[in-house]
Amino acid sequence: MKLRRLWFLALVPLLLWLGGFIWFLRAVQEPATHSSAADAIVVLTGGTERVETGFRLLDEGLALRLFVSGVHPESRLADLARGAGLDPAKLQGRVELGHAAASTRGNAVEIAAWASLRGIKTITLVTAGYHMPRARAELRRAMPGLRVQAHPVTPARLRAEGAFWQPRNWGLLLGEYMKFLGAELGLSAIFGGRRI
Repeated sequence: MKLRRLWFLALVPLLLWLGGFIWFLRAVQEPATHSSAADAIVVLTGGTERVETGFRLLDEGLALRLFVSGVHPESRLADLARGAGLDPAKLQGRVELGHAAASTRGNAVEIAAWASLRGIKTITLVTAGYHMPRARAELRRAMPGLRVQAHPVTPARLRAEGAFWQPRNWGLLLGEYMKFLGAELGLSAIFGGRRI
């Protein structure tokens, strides 16, 4: 009888973890949710497609300003614009860069400070789809009143034919799920979030 109870106690957390992972896989495939214009577009660095997508959304008039969080300390707007094939002069005054963040938690802290100073209440968040749940969790913690509309970007490695069956992609998704769980539990604060 004790053995059966031990099995049950071990099985319940495993089933909860597995159910959460299935939810996570569905969440990372959700399409963009912005139904209206936002006060600002916010991009989390980590992939060139993210910044290009943010510039495109700005050009389409989804918001009047764009903030790129977690930019390398030596990178400037002209560097990002040229990398996206754009004229930097057309972005002046509309795009700001944040250089302090070195983690997702750091992004959230940097975004919250930036948004608070400018009275931003609604953002369209641009990051990888697999990163969106964790980024939103960190933003909820850093700035609870901020309304976040998701604009996920699917990286090329996950769009490729047969990507679902690649072990490295499963490693990426499992790793990101575990980081998401840590963010939900408030454990990411242990790892800091500011560039030194």
